Amino acid sequence: MPNSNTVGVYISGLGITSAIGQGKQAFSEALFAGHSSFDFMQRPGRQIPTESEVQNETPFIGAEINNFTLSPHFPGNLLRTASFSSQVGLATVYEAWQDAYLDQISAERVGLIVGGSNFQQREMVNTQEKFINKSLFLRPTYGLNFMDTDFCGLCSELLGIRGLAITVGAASASGQIAVIQACNAVANGQLDACIAVGALMDLSYWECQGLRSLGAMGSDKFSQTPGLACRPFDLDRDGFIYGEICGALVIESEASLCKRDRPSYVRAAGWSVAMDGNRNPNPSFEGEVQVIEESLRAAGLTPGDIQYVNPHGTGSPLGDETELRAIKHCGLNESYINTTKSLTGHGLSAAGSAELVATILQMQSATLHPCNNLNNPMDDTLNWISHRAEPHKIRHALKMSMGFGGFNSAMCLEL
Repeated sequence: MPNSNTVGVYISGLGITSAIGQGKQAFSEALFAGHSSFDFMQRPGRQIPTESEVQNETPFIGAEINNFTLSPHFPGNLLRTASFSSQVGLATVYEAWQDAYLDQISAERVGLIVGGSNFQQREMVNTQEKFINKSLFLRPTYGLNFMDTDFCGLCSELLGIRGLAITVGAASASGQIAVIQACNAVANGQLDACIAVGALMDLSYWECQGLRSLGAMGSDKFSQTPGLACRPFDLDRDGFIYGEICGALVIESEASLCKRDRPSYVRAAGWSVAMDGNRNPNPSFEGEVQVIEESLRAAGLTPGDIQYVNPHGTGSPLGDETELRAIKHCGLNESYINTTKSLTGHGLSAAGSAELVATILQMQSATLHPCNNLNNPMDDTLNWISHRAEPHKIRHALKMSMGFGGFNSAMCLEL
């Protein structure tokens, strides 16, 4: 499904919270310095309990947010019942909100689209285990909190949003598809501005074990060296490594920006979403080619116009191979490529939106960030950015994002 009306849709605000930095400034500095923070995960509910019957399993590796702060602007009584995903999401949305000065727009003309589904799993598991034999003492707000839409309600109450507010689920493509849905809502005149946020996917040890059993999550190969585990597109990759992250973008119409005399970061030039007709986790070469070609066509661009590709690039053996085949088939061989997940980890529902933020920050600074552990690229004929940041002017960029169940999406940005 390519877009048919891309005129006048811009990105005017950004927010980001990650394991390598909270806020645009800290995140940018960490990106360009090539920082990462992978280790054995410590957050309660992330590792299989020691009394479990499971034997010979290595600890789950990932990147967790430390030193998270939330503005004192928000009342503590509401935050006490908000999940970790909701608190991180609120901080990230608030940064984007302030960045775009959305309080200048009528509340009825501002919307919110949250990318992700079932993104509070660890919080649910911890609560259920705490009240396993005393369910009558469960706090009543659990009846609200277990639904992802609680995050929509929290943000709309605290920020005064009165336009559209919904969640959209598309597995690991959720964040980018939330942005695309926000672009559609603004392009068709439903809203003047819409915040799109990829929610922090708060995995419990149950999801970690399921993803490991599926063969999607690494790393058996680097089980004793967590810093070496995350390595998309490297010959030694053995699956994705999880990372806590949340990214938010404000999509706004050209008319609204002109009316407020506000600048924008980039124009959303073209986008596409397509399904494979396949429930399973395996990627589709045909589906990825389809969204790349459709997004370029919608943007009025050729492959030679794209100076930079921010790929999905999880570290999955088959996924990375399929994506590189699609990139080369579509004639993007001359574009530069790096992998944001190599530094932040894979945020699943948040990956697409967070990596769009990373793409825009690189376009703004005319610098491409380095990759972590890309020692032996799978295909040395492509223009990889390896261990050092490099200056590179980017007029047009392409962002790809895919998800289990046959979701494919691509988006072109114009500086």
